[in-house]
Amino acid sequence: MSDRQTDRHEVAPMQRPLRWLWLAAAVIVLDLATKYTASALLDYARPVAVLPFFNLTLLHNTGAAFSFLAGHPGWQRWFFAIIAVGASIGLTVWMRRLKRDETLLGVSLALIIGGALGNLYDRLVHGYVVDFLSFHVAGWYYPAFNVADIGITLGAIGLIWESIFAERRRARRHG
Repeated sequence: MSDRQTDRHEVAPMQRPLRWLWLAAAVIVLDLATKYTASALLDYARPVAVLPFFNLTLLHNTGAAFSFLAGHPGWQRWFFAIIAVGASIGLTVWMRRLKRDETLLGVSLALIIGGALGNLYDRLVHGYVVDFLSFHVAGWYYPAFNVADIGITLGAIGLIWESIFAERRRARRHG
């Protein structure tokens, strides 16, 4: 294949790929505002029923997802803070390299960055992450979470989706 044919199949870089950081900022603002409101209005560990399967329950998580490592003496606070900073930097570098047809990837990276930085703020300022969204069914309670966690989860789903369907997009482009 000649260089001219190879160039025809390559996608141009995304113009202003860091523009997706506005979404990360929106996640951070919404996350911190809802955590502040939950902390101001809810009593710790006292559920407020909203729907038959959903409560608002203020909890403090010193660990990671599902309270992973929460029972340790405090080193995990800094460990998770370093991970959040490193991941945010790495994902921002990745975002800078996006191609024009990688919009979902840009959105996904921004959601993860926003979620990571929202929870990082809590870790650094409070020493724990504020959680308050609690779903349950038939006596089983899903671990409480927050808006930052929603951003991270939606971003991860987007990354998975992108990894599955990006290969098809590349195949169409080269086919």
